[in-house]
Amino acid sequence: MSDIVLRMEHVYKMFRKGEVFNSLRDLIPALTGKMFRRQELSESDKREFWALQDLSFEVRRGEAFGIIGHNGAGKSTALKILSRIMKPTKGNIIVDGRLSALIEVTAGFHQDLTGRENIFLYGTIMGMRRREIASKLDDIIAFSGLEDFIDTPVKRYSSGMYARLGFSVAAHVQPDVMIVDEVLSVGDYMFQKKCVERMKEEIRNGAAVVFVSHNLKDIAAFCSSCLLLERGRTVISGPTQEVLSNYLKRFRTIGAGDLDRSPVTISKVTVRNEDGECLRFQSGERAWIDVELRAHSRCTKLSLSVYITNSTNEGIFDTSTERLGHGNFTLDAGDVYHVTFELTLNLANGIFHPSILVYRYDTQTAYDRWEPAAAIYVSSETDVRGSAHCFPKVIQQTIRTASDSELALGAECSLGPDLAPQGSPS
Repeated sequence: MSDIVLRMEHVYKMFRKGEVFNSLRDLIPALTGKMFRRQELSESDKREFWALQDLSFEVRRGEAFGIIGHNGAGKSTALKILSRIMKPTKGNIIVDGRLSALIEVTAGFHQDLTGRENIFLYGTIMGMRRREIASKLDDIIAFSGLEDFIDTPVKRYSSGMYARLGFSVAAHVQPDVMIVDEVLSVGDYMFQKKCVERMKEEIRNGAAVVFVSHNLKDIAAFCSSCLLLERGRTVISGPTQEVLSNYLKRFRTIGAGDLDRSPVTISKVTVRNEDGECLRFQSGERAWIDVELRAHSRCTKLSLSVYITNSTNEGIFDTSTERLGHGNFTLDAGDVYHVTFELTLNLANGIFHPSILVYRYDTQTAYDRWEPAAAIYVSSETDVRGSAHCFPKVIQQTIRTASDSELALGAECSLGPDLAPQGSPS
């Protein structure tokens, strides 16, 4: 048996932009032109666009494979072709085994049926037999957490309830390949965590997972390999860390304007732990950020800043070589400057973006900026929220029975002084 359970081979998908005729006056010339082949080929070409071009990849058993890219890159089109909702214009898709897909919240649901009835409907669409669905019904309902609403028509469900029900069915198909789109983003934190654990369980059982998300932290934590799409084409495919680094470099913003005229530019930024370049860290772990600058002409009174933002682009940390007591520095044309910042990552679970700025304080001049310079993914064994991790501990916890006087005082406080029982303490 081959280890490869899913393969896309040179897949293309073309769409044609629709023609809109608002009157008979517009329709007749268009039909006449087509009949006598008077339309120019260039006009036809303008109505056609390729959503996918020469897309090829393969996924092995027990592997989590990520697909990333900005909106419109072709991710959803690829997943719809994989799940056989669409047919490719050219190319082949090979799936060795049962495929389970969750790519749209309401896909496969009938609005007027109850949650219980939709489990049977959606399970049948997924390729399960009625007897198989019935045997797993209790487990599916328990996983979704919708016991109190399972006999309610799904048209009254929220988007989060849709996601719960849909994923719960898809997760119990026992697939060889599971396809999961951004749909999980509508679920609450605890349900997302449960879904990730379920996908990891399926992977341990030999299934493959194709995971599409804009949450780079989830991609980094979950997927061993990854593919970056841009305008329907593969930019890079390989180890997740390498692909994410490439993605950040392509969409990095430069703050210095025309770098051809900037006297000094950033040439390299590396984030590492004790073992080398790294994107995944444990809370409290030390990290080193290596920065290299190149001077193109003489530049004086320079300072190098490092700052960190969280996933919502809020600044959570900021310092510089000058504020750390090292003063400013001067570079002559051809000089290469190296500096290493050491940080202790007292950060909570999340994705964080270190950025680098070359700056002159007295004239408030920004010469170059890498924003972000990288993305780091911090995890913690302690369930804490926010950005900072204060490493909390519960050091004492007691329970005792309240005395009669405390109970009486509590009753007086809840009733108010005017409504307190006669004879109660004043």
